[in-house]
Amino acid sequence: MRKTSVLTSLGYILLLFIFLPNPFAAGQNKPQSTAPNFELKNGDRVVFLGNSLFENDFQYGYLEMALTTRFPDRNVTFRNLGWTGDNVFGEGRSTFTNPPTPYQHLINNIVKAEPTVIFLAYGGTEAQEGEAGLPKFKDGLNKLIDHIDSLGARTILLSTIPVMISDTSVNMTRRNADLELYASAIAKISADRGKQFIDIYKPIQEISNKAEIIENGVHLNETGYYYLANILENSLGLKSEKETITINILKQTADASANAKILDSGKEPGNLKFTIQENYLPLPLPQQNAGIISNAPVLKITGLKKGFYTLSANNEQVMTASAKEWANGMAIKQGPSFTQAAEIHEMILKKNELHFFQYRPINETYIIGFRAYEQGKHVKDLEDQSILIKWLEGQIALKRMPKEIIYQLSALK
Repeated sequence: MRKTSVLTSLGYILLLFIFLPNPFAAGQNKPQSTAPNFELKNGDRVVFLGNSLFENDFQYGYLEMALTTRFPDRNVTFRNLGWTGDNVFGEGRSTFTNPPTPYQHLINNIVKAEPTVIFLAYGGTEAQEGEAGLPKFKDGLNKLIDHIDSLGARTILLSTIPVMISDTSVNMTRRNADLELYASAIAKISADRGKQFIDIYKPIQEISNKAEIIENGVHLNETGYYYLANILENSLGLKSEKETITINILKQTADASANAKILDSGKEPGNLKFTIQENYLPLPLPQQNAGIISNAPVLKITGLKKGFYTLSANNEQVMTASAKEWANGMAIKQGPSFTQAAEIHEMILKKNELHFFQYRPINETYIIGFRAYEQGKHVKDLEDQSILIKWLEGQIALKRMPKEIIYQLSALK
């Protein structure tokens, strides 16, 4: 669970204006897509509901970032209701005594979020009961889906994830056998009820260097969530293959692939200007893993004379490489698009921070629980966070669409 002090609304406002940019300024082992293209519509509210798989993404925001940038022309909002240790009965949410019951607390969280689409990730906690606990889990999962159906929301179910590094307290083979058993049960329930199912167990298990994606053998780290976002995209039928842009420099002109447009070919390399078609912004790379295999676009430029050439984007240098390196292809991993994506990513994290402490306030028993008669007046401070959350969502909406970038290739002198 996250630890911090309770800030007043005024404090949040001050922090936002201190740390946000000017609000008025303009897989390593790629899984195959197993589902038709997934769509989000204007007005959709996407909710991530489950255990630590979703709660831990609060600090990374990759899952929301991926879906935000994939649908830049849609007004979609997101709420993360992940709760570490939770199960389909809401028992991880039993942070204050009755009423409500833990399950009522879970249902209240869902109803208040007003979802139209729910990504559901349970089974990891329940799998600790082994095969004996499977009937109870299936009953609980079906009951929870019934509640979600009654709200008119779509449900996409995720499998469990494997334990990836063994220690003295865990029999990894046995534990993973149970986790895979519960993943199969989730897949069958999804099929029986006509729900979309995403297998994240096998794609994560197939990642060769598991040490780079986990922090304690069980939970994904920043790099792990970067890969999980790519797995999610592919499983939803959203193309995330590496794109290649090719430009061939001729004597009097230049040819480009369909995803690029030549603005000025000229006779000298310094006059080569072009744009690249970008349908969505890139996913920011993990900070602690510079060598990660990414889906960054590759730019190939052939026909250059021997020497070194610098690529600029909107008059800002991006990279320098030799003619041979350009002919082989250079991955574009920085530039205006990545800067724009990083700004959106930061706002998503700030927005989710506000929401976390709105729906899970410290001393919630005294503010929104059965002892609200003592400190219930502070509920207004929680409600006021909605103003800031909506403002941040508005800023994300303004920045999520890719902007035209003019690239220029110049000979290094």
